[in-house]
Amino acid sequence: MKSSANPFWTLLAALCVPLAAQAGAAEQAREQCAACHALDAPEPGTRNIDERLTRKAPPLYYAGNKFRREWLESWLRQPARIRPAGVFPPAHAKSTPQGDVIDESTLPAHVALPADEAAAMADFLMQLRPFDDRLAAVRYQPGTISLRMGQMNFSKFKGCDGCHRDAPDVGGVSGPELHSAWKRLQPQFIASFIADPTAWDPNTLMPRMELNDAEVARLADYLKALQEDGS
Repeated sequence: MKSSANPFWTLLAALCVPLAAQAGAAEQAREQCAACHALDAPEPGTRNIDERLTRKAPPLYYAGNKFRREWLESWLRQPARIRPAGVFPPAHAKSTPQGDVIDESTLPAHVALPADEAAAMADFLMQLRPFDDRLAAVRYQPGTISLRMGQMNFSKFKGCDGCHRDAPDVGGVSGPELHSAWKRLQPQFIASFIADPTAWDPNTLMPRMELNDAEVARLADYLKALQEDGS
């Protein structure tokens, strides 16, 4: 018995399903995610210290320029803490006889999404790409560096370990951990952010270090080496 299904309508239905899912994800993002994450670029006049002090979560309006989609979907299904001290570390610090420590009880947990919602949300977030031209101008090409030399450059020469961890429980906590950075971030974004973090976030806590292209590449390649080493 031959099927009476019209190929046109079958194709149209197949196309509409992901579009409907993305539309649902966009609505969900506006209703739920926007309470903590910026989904639209802030107005120039609002990019001040008050915004940074009250920020609840990282901005997502350039998520499509920043993240790798596969990682993003996986993380939305099983969120794991990337910033050991939260988005604004002073808000989560407490004094002890041994010195200031992070009060982990004050760090909010991120909601985990079901598989279908995570996929649709990842698709939606990857459409947020206001800085394609900026990434297209990046000259970085992934290369290689030995772990020993990369770690020495990361910690001793550049001092990145004052704020970032390049291995679990090793390094500073005021910035996001970087031992999984290559897996979650696009290479061109990594290089661009290292070169000029304030171009991406005027209120970032990370300083612009005035690095040349070769120095930027050494740091980016070290993050690549960490991922390849399985650290």
